[in-house]
Amino acid sequence: MTGRGSNVEGVRRANLGAILRLVHHEGSISRAALTQRTGLNRSTVGDLVATLADGGLVEERDPDPTRRVGRPSPTVVPSGGVIGIAVNPEVDALEVGAVALGGTVRLRVRQEVDHVLSPDETVSRVAAVVEEWQKGALREARILSVGVAVPGLVRASDGIVRNAPHLGWRDVDLTGAVQRETGLVTDVGNDASLGAVAEWLFGAARDHSDVVYLNGGASGIGGGVILRGASIGGSDGYAGEWGQNQPSLGVDSDRRVPGGVLEDEVNRGRLLAAVGLPGGDDDALSGALAAASDEVAAEVDRQRRILQSTLANAANVLNPSMIVLGGFLADLRGTDAEAFDGGVRAQMLDAPAEQLTVSAAALGRDRLLIGAAERVFERLVADPLG
Repeated sequence: MTGRGSNVEGVRRANLGAILRLVHHEGSISRAALTQRTGLNRSTVGDLVATLADGGLVEERDPDPTRRVGRPSPTVVPSGGVIGIAVNPEVDALEVGAVALGGTVRLRVRQEVDHVLSPDETVSRVAAVVEEWQKGALREARILSVGVAVPGLVRASDGIVRNAPHLGWRDVDLTGAVQRETGLVTDVGNDASLGAVAEWLFGAARDHSDVVYLNGGASGIGGGVILRGASIGGSDGYAGEWGQNQPSLGVDSDRRVPGGVLEDEVNRGRLLAAVGLPGGDDDALSGALAAASDEVAAEVDRQRRILQSTLANAANVLNPSMIVLGGFLADLRGTDAEAFDGGVRAQMLDAPAEQLTVSAAALGRDRLLIGAAERVFERLVADPLG
């Protein structure tokens, strides 16, 4: 049946989603600001907020006491008990996180491994963590669903992992497998593309509409692009594979892998080997680079040169207002951020270089988990009371 009733309900559902999206992304926002941002009248916003609060999705708090002009307006915050499970499998570890509405990582488990996990082993480990949390730390929480950030090509239409080369996964229905084992609806996406969304919504790029994001991890280099406030996935969802491009080499002596691609040359494993670390997370690598010898500094400089040229090319093509670097790429920049940023702009056209900002990812190790959980919260926002 269609008609006025169904249209009214559709409008109400959309308005509930608009309110919840703002609360989720802002973390804390007054009713007055919600009224201004949505264009809805004050009484309608009050009713929508009350409905979301009754549904356990938001909470209302007393007005900000520092706001002394005009009528005090209650503050609306996301409920900390509404949870998305986030998963990031890598070649050296499996991370599982519990991310609350509002983008806060409440719990995380990092299981370091001495072998590359198969899809079945990954799913089994994830299910075990979720079951433990459901019986323990999250027994009072509302767990919505699961988002998985995979370092590889993920088909947008059905979530099939077409190729995660460093994991050795091909044409894997990870979506269905996780859903069967956990009993939770599951969405799978490319890790770096999800990291781009996280930094855009909650991190370094939140005030920018045009962003290039590159992430460097144990599996190589991936990335994402935000253009005019929208994440660009390409026709099948495979956009952002920066690491598979040919490296920009100013001199032939900078090449280490004949015929290799960018992630062969700008490479986390090479940096770990240079500083003498067998493995470890980004914090360990960053600390080792800060105390690097001259020999290590030469390898760092080589990788920085190649990365600078790559970013300059990307910025000339896409004209972003911000480039964000995550993982070991942020560590490369961080050894001398001012010189690095200047080197990027020096290889660009003057006009697009004028307003470009380069930044390290602000969310640190949380970025991929927050990005994966955003798949969960997108579903919620689309139908808050569904």
